[in-house]
Amino acid sequence: MCVMDNFFIILPAFIFTIALLVSIHEFGHFWVARKLNVKVLRFSIGFGMPLFRFKGKKDNTEFVIASIPLGGYVKMLDEREGDVAEDELHRAFNRQSVYKRFAIVFAGPFVNFVFAVFAFWLMFVIGVQGVKPVMGKLDPTSIAWQSGLRSGDHIVSVDGEQTPTLNSVYEQLLAAFLDRRAVELKLSDQRRIIFKFEQIDKSIEISSLHEIIGLSLKLPIENVIISEVTPGSPAAIAGIQSGDQIISIDGQAIDHWRELVASVINRPGETILIEIARNGQRQQLLTTIGSVVKGSKTIGRIGVRPESVSPLPESMYTMHQYGVFTAIPKGIEKTWDLSVLTVKMLGRIVIGEASIKNISGPITIAEVAGQSVKMGIESFLRFLAIVSLSLGVINLLPIPMLDGGHLLFYLIEMVKGSPVSDMVQEIGLKIGITLLVMLMSIALYNDFSRLLN
Repeated sequence: MCVMDNFFIILPAFIFTIALLVSIHEFGHFWVARKLNVKVLRFSIGFGMPLFRFKGKKDNTEFVIASIPLGGYVKMLDEREGDVAEDELHRAFNRQSVYKRFAIVFAGPFVNFVFAVFAFWLMFVIGVQGVKPVMGKLDPTSIAWQSGLRSGDHIVSVDGEQTPTLNSVYEQLLAAFLDRRAVELKLSDQRRIIFKFEQIDKSIEISSLHEIIGLSLKLPIENVIISEVTPGSPAAIAGIQSGDQIISIDGQAIDHWRELVASVINRPGETILIEIARNGQRQQLLTTIGSVVKGSKTIGRIGVRPESVSPLPESMYTMHQYGVFTAIPKGIEKTWDLSVLTVKMLGRIVIGEASIKNISGPITIAEVAGQSVKMGIESFLRFLAIVSLSLGVINLLPIPMLDGGHLLFYLIEMVKGSPVSDMVQEIGLKIGITLLVMLMSIALYNDFSRLLN
């Protein structure tokens, strides 16, 4: 039942997300083409067999919703795709100046960025709730501890940017981590500490960011009681039973379920000493942590479930929001920062400094869409904004078949004063198709690997 419930959330969320963002992208092409008096023959959301269609009053443009909701297109009058009546030649796309063609093609990804700004703006106006970045127990081997951060410290800004939530702290640290540069954290007691990311090897994946930095929340103390032990799991082999209370791991007190998870998840294959309390008696058990591949990372598990996990108290949360007008520059800033981050991440993948396992496809998008819907409107707006700006960035890549490939040809035409030859465009088209097929194959492979794991 749970699987079906998730399916009925994930599927509509995915279809809505793709349909909305594709519609926005294609509307950019459509609207500018209309404004520049280029005739639009068809506006299609999706590919394949039409499910719904109607014709508009202006130019008899056909509007289509097709069966495969993984893209869309705007078909314009063009002599290269069919005969054009003499009296309509001036409205054919191929007859327009290079600057008009550039504007029409650029409008698609540009509107994706505009929508991302709008989604972030609305998110900030509604308000963003998150956990306060107040530190709990820190690993002495982590960057956080070695840089001088201690339990109880409250991070208020990173490189001058206010960080009201732990999520906002990580967003600022992520950019510095990718650049391998030092970053300054300001604490509520006015102390300032430096994280020196330039000392971290470039081969270390971004998926290891949380583990390397080692930030942890200050959690309320509660007993960690085991309700279920998976048969044949490392915990079962070690002798842990339902009803046992976890007291410590390797001498470090475990006062919350999240602390147990943190002590295990980053140590697959290691042997640990678990102290438990059973029937009023304490005993110590050696346990070798199991491993599970999740995405591009191997994580540790011992095979236990908690009796209960209390929700975090309200005092740990904060809500920050902006006024209607002050949220506008915040939305623009957020879109710019994440767009730059996306470009840097793609660049690191191209030069081999980041794994291609970071590339995601439609299955991952569908899963995240469903999760963000369940988490609330703020989370879903953030998701829509990130996917929209990602579409904008990807479509601007100078790859033939994408908008960026066409824009590259138009820029060359502006410089040399004549169009790129048909032969060069045909070669570019074949290269573009090959690259896109490879990209989609990698994305789908990664999706299925994550799904199976």
